Amino acid sequence: MISRTTSQSMVRTAQHNLQASMSALAKLQDQASSRKAITRPSDDPTATAQALQVRAEQRATSQYSRNIADGTGWLTTVDSALSATTGILNRVRDLTVRGANEGAMSPTALEAIAVELDNMRAELLKQANTTYLGRSVFAGNSDASVAFNPDYSYTGAAGSTVERRIDANNTVRVDGDGAAVFGVGAGSVFALVDAIAADLRSGVNVGPRLQEIDDRLTAMLGEQAAVGTRHAQMQSAEESNMEQSVALEAQRSGVEDVDLAGIILDLKLQEVAYQSALAVTARALQPSLMDFLR
Repeated sequence: MISRTTSQSMVRTAQHNLQASMSALAKLQDQASSRKAITRPSDDPTATAQALQVRAEQRATSQYSRNIADGTGWLTTVDSALSATTGILNRVRDLTVRGANEGAMSPTALEAIAVELDNMRAELLKQANTTYLGRSVFAGNSDASVAFNPDYSYTGAAGSTVERRIDANNTVRVDGDGAAVFGVGAGSVFALVDAIAADLRSGVNVGPRLQEIDDRLTAMLGEQAAVGTRHAQMQSAEESNMEQSVALEAQRSGVEDVDLAGIILDLKLQEVAYQSALAVTARALQPSLMDFLR
């Protein structure tokens, strides 16, 4: 069967081809101006789904980054407080050693040591009530303004901790265990310092108190080592998070962005193709109305 080709069918075919070429040219112009490979989901549904997934992962990574920064702030504050506390307790130990040599000291000198111990106890309580962004770093998840009250009672709940999620699978504790470091009530380091000062004032030998101080120092150093380990974990997580952020951004760019040099080259080629199509169509459809009236 021989199909009949008419001038009308030629015109319709030419218009269709020109419209397709113009659409391709418009799409390339849009991509070159926006520098985006996807301007609407219908452009590439598969790439759109990939882009949405990558962006969701980027938002999660950004949240982990904020968690790491906040957790690092907590741990840095805890470590500084523990370092200061250890220094104060070492000073308390030195004063206790001096006070243990009471036979060679006058009551006035012993009183002077007791007064300094009172100041050390106040400083210890201040360090125990250290806060970060308005929250106590030694009271777990308690919302109390202080970890230890003036009567040395602990405001934190037993076993409560403050944790920050650093990735999809891991969390890190960022607070300090106030009860383990400082003790509670009559068994606290504050009560211990008060007892040493009272013994000095009453003439009781404070030598046996040295073991209690050493036990408390051991607990503080152990907590400081644990905090240091968690701090190192935070730093490692920060590096991993930065690498993940860079990788995700490269992945997002590969899906959403265009190669500007390549798209400009394609645009120029499409412009030439469109102009060529116009020229060929004009030459192919030259007959006029007069040609049909002959």
